[in-house]
Amino acid sequence: MNRQPSDILLQFWGYDAFRPLQSDIITSILSGRDTLALLPTGGGKSICFQVPALCMEGLCLVISPLIALMKDQVDNLTSRDIPALIMHTGMNYKEIESILRKACTGQYRFLYCSPERLQSRLFKEYLPALPLSFVAVDEAHCISQWGYDFRPSYMQIVNIREQKPGIPFLALTASATPDVRQDIMSRLKFKEGAMFAGSFARPNLAYHVVPDASRIHRCVDIVKRMKGSGLVYCKSRKRTMEMADLLKQESIEADFYHAGLPQDLRNQRQQSWLQGDTRVMVCTNAFGMGIDKPNVRFVVHLDCPDSMEHYYQEAGRAGRDGENSHAVLLTSPSTATELEKLPDIRYPSIQTIRKVYQALCDHIQVAAGTGEEHLFAFDLNEFVRLFRMNVFEVIYSIEAMDQEGILERSEQVFQPSKVWFTINREGLEYAEAQHPDLEPLTKALLRTYGGIWDQPTSISEYQLARILRASVAEIQKALTTLTAMGTIKYEPRKETPQIRLLQNRVKAEDLYINPERYLERKQAFVKRIQAMVRFISSKEQCRTQLLCDYFGDKVEVCGICDVCRQQKKAADKHLAATVEERIKKLLQKTARSATELRGAFPEEEHPQFLQVLSAMEAEGLVYIDAEGRIALK
Repeated sequence: MNRQPSDILLQFWGYDAFRPLQSDIITSILSGRDTLALLPTGGGKSICFQVPALCMEGLCLVISPLIALMKDQVDNLTSRDIPALIMHTGMNYKEIESILRKACTGQYRFLYCSPERLQSRLFKEYLPALPLSFVAVDEAHCISQWGYDFRPSYMQIVNIREQKPGIPFLALTASATPDVRQDIMSRLKFKEGAMFAGSFARPNLAYHVVPDASRIHRCVDIVKRMKGSGLVYCKSRKRTMEMADLLKQESIEADFYHAGLPQDLRNQRQQSWLQGDTRVMVCTNAFGMGIDKPNVRFVVHLDCPDSMEHYYQEAGRAGRDGENSHAVLLTSPSTATELEKLPDIRYPSIQTIRKVYQALCDHIQVAAGTGEEHLFAFDLNEFVRLFRMNVFEVIYSIEAMDQEGILERSEQVFQPSKVWFTINREGLEYAEAQHPDLEPLTKALLRTYGGIWDQPTSISEYQLARILRASVAEIQKALTTLTAMGTIKYEPRKETPQIRLLQNRVKAEDLYINPERYLERKQAFVKRIQAMVRFISSKEQCRTQLLCDYFGDKVEVCGICDVCRQQKKAADKHLAATVEERIKKLLQKTARSATELRGAFPEEEHPQFLQVLSAMEAEGLVYIDAEGRIALK
């Protein structure tokens, strides 16, 4: 170890102290121990691997399924002059090879990688030469089939140990039940590992479950009454737009966000919310992952999440600065019933899965016995329209095939436009002479993007439009014309989910789905649904206790959730009635002074005594006699 963690933290992040458990986790990984870290949302998980990586020699391999989050972290590290690389499914062979070559030089401290890339032949070839210090596995709950977001690609991470047997693993997650914790450590083959789990309790965050048949109108009312920045979570993209419009009609600075928006627009809206220009973001669960905005005062769920894990993560985006905040979950009379129907929707029949598989293979025109490692962009809406299928059956059949290792689905991958010249300089001069109107564009390409002669290079039509004072449409048309002329090769930007076949096509009736494993996953989902139903239905147990119990964390009642407040209100009402009755008994035979009356009550009941006495006087039940004593009427 070259430097102290506290020095690294101060130099690069400007903090003079670690948050709870961060220092213990860092010390554990620096000592070479396999470590499992459970830190709640906003608990500072990235610091737990970024700081020790800078204390050690070599390269930290960070594995994450979230491409957008990896990009954000790499951008953040490079902005602090910390050299970092990223490698994900949206990159081509040349880009991956270039990154791996750089990673082997020892000049970089971090290599972020999606789990699917670990199984590529190219990565396996370079792995022995990578100077790894340790492996950080983010979103580690994805390795457990009993968790809420199982990903088969995570099961292969442990294979790194074969090439790098002495390298410690750091597994990180924000939410994992006790069973999932043990599963994580088992599947990553921890040896004498250490586990650190922070409390899941959030003392400043008040959870409320609000039943209302008219959730939309109640949501508008809640947002109007709340102060500060907030989030409203919806299940559908359409509802995010509708809800944002309703809030705007009430003069609330609101906008909407979902994964179907163009990347540039998503970035713009995210930035507007982070800066406070947009007060309320109405969004699907595509928004918020990895975003650390400390002063979010409220999170409202217009639709009920399907697991405690999802709810805890999304609600937990409120109040990260420690100030009082609220998480409001709106329910209707049918919410519990709708949740209980989900397992049959989320786990379609094996016959349905085979039908979707047949349609998928027909759609991408893969012949029987071929297709392994075939990658294609997948437009769900177009597919559903062409094959006239139920959209949910398609979504969850694909998810089932993903979990069985038949195919891989990836999140929406943004691939920028790419250009490269396909002629030499003499040929370019001739083309410019024939089409002088296109010369400014070719000159701008050469001046703006280095290496464009030698390899496909990412370009921005928006940047070129600014340089040439033209519209984006005009730039795109000119690039298409240059391609038709044979001057360049232009690949327009792509922003669609990707699906990769992991096996050659078989007959649909021969597609194998392990029935026992499939049923076990469905039963695990049923348990998660039951826990969510208990959470929204309980009128007796503290909401914070219910959440923490689910994650194996025993805590005291919070005192601020809707259940605790209602119980306190009921207790206060009962105490008030008891105090009033005692006052009446004390005054039945004779009037008494206020001091004498108060002395008949224990000190802890004095505030309640004064409130009740004042109320009795206002109601005309008692009066002050000529001697200044209190008497019954």
